[in-house]
Amino acid sequence: MPSQRFNPDDITLVESAVGDDLLLLITGGVRHIGACSTAYLADDGSVQVLTQGLPHHKEHTISESVAVRAARELQTTVTVVMGIHYDNLTRAEIEEVVQVVGERVKEYLVGKI
Repeated sequence: MPSQRFNPDDITLVESAVGDDLLLLITGGVRHIGACSTAYLADDGSVQVLTQGLPHHKEHTISESVAVRAARELQTTVTVVMGIHYDNLTRAEIEEVVQVVGERVKEYLVGKI
């Protein structure tokens, strides 16, 4: 994988409508597929989620909560595909990545509701 230093402005969220459902692609740094989470409304009204993370990737720790939040707020099935990679992140930079992703998701949801 090519190297890239952390840049918060590099993290993007792109939406693609799939009928009434949504696909959200969240990437940054060296873009790739690290995890996929699909959240959907169950028959009892709860939000259920299925997540698949690739070995040696940690994006599933973020993609799952993003998918659940978006499905709950938008009342539709949402799949989040996430791949963010920066070289040699510090603990503080990892926390900043999580924060930036949260900000992108919040901005997106505010624009949808």
